[in-house]
Amino acid sequence: MIKMSYVQELKEKVLAGGQVTREEALKLMEVPIDELTEAANELRDKFAGEKFDMCSIINGKSGRCSENCKYCAQSAHYKADVETYSLLNTEEIMELALDNYKKGVLRYSVVTSGRALNDAEVDKLCDTFRAIAKVCPIKLCISGGLLNEAQFRKLKEAGVERVHNNLEASERYFNNVCTTHTYQDKVNAIKAAQRAGLEVCSGGIMGLGETMEDRIDMALALRELGVKSVPVNLLNPIPGTPYEGQDTLSYDEFCRVIAIFRFLLPEAYVRLAGGRALLKDKGERCFRSGANAAISGDMLTTAGYTIQSDMALINKLGYKCKL
Repeated sequence: MIKMSYVQELKEKVLAGGQVTREEALKLMEVPIDELTEAANELRDKFAGEKFDMCSIINGKSGRCSENCKYCAQSAHYKADVETYSLLNTEEIMELALDNYKKGVLRYSVVTSGRALNDAEVDKLCDTFRAIAKVCPIKLCISGGLLNEAQFRKLKEAGVERVHNNLEASERYFNNVCTTHTYQDKVNAIKAAQRAGLEVCSGGIMGLGETMEDRIDMALALRELGVKSVPVNLLNPIPGTPYEGQDTLSYDEFCRVIAIFRFLLPEAYVRLAGGRALLKDKGERCFRSGANAAISGDMLTTAGYTIQSDMALINKLGYKCKL
């Protein structure tokens, strides 16, 4: 009898309904990359099939952010060249929602700068979400910072289905990335959204100087929180931010991260997000390594790929853009 490799043994454990432990995941750091990504793609096929979750975002409020997240061009602490404006009006947000829906996008998120939206801004956005829901069935999401449960409940009543709030890094590494709010602040906001009945989208950025252990710990924290939509960003070093000279991860390492996340979060939508424009193949290798979701179109302050080109790619790979 031929003995199975470690990757195959772990894959069979997941297929049988078992959970990968931290110690088991750490061993995946050293296994052959091709075997790992192929197994991760098999897990994706088993747990998610051909379903692909395509979303888009709009930079609903830009710049002048009080927080000092080192990767972000919108922080007032740094000198990145970024456009600044207050919360967009309903017509501007609705126009892009309708356009993206017509192109096949499933979800649409309004992302705003700042520590948290205030009550007046939440009320204004609730009016916007209600207006969109009347004319377009696109699923609505919000990334509005460290909101409280009452604010989340208002947004849910207005038609919002999902809240985005990235952990960004492991609890151990978080203070190296941001000091104006804490990792626990993030967790508290996520739990407040869940208590309000909202789904949560949460992940992090790869290439901030963290270790693979940090990435695994973040994935385990997301698993404990019950998060099913996990954006995986590749750091795009922006001039004017503290990370402007940071080396980007190799494609092999990024695909390894995607594959390990699939082993740890077999039922999740592992979503390619910011930094995908750095990948020459639009992330095709990642979509063969366990990823099954993406943010399409432009990011907040950096360019992305067009919805049309992304649709062509997922069709080529045999995915179907559906939930």
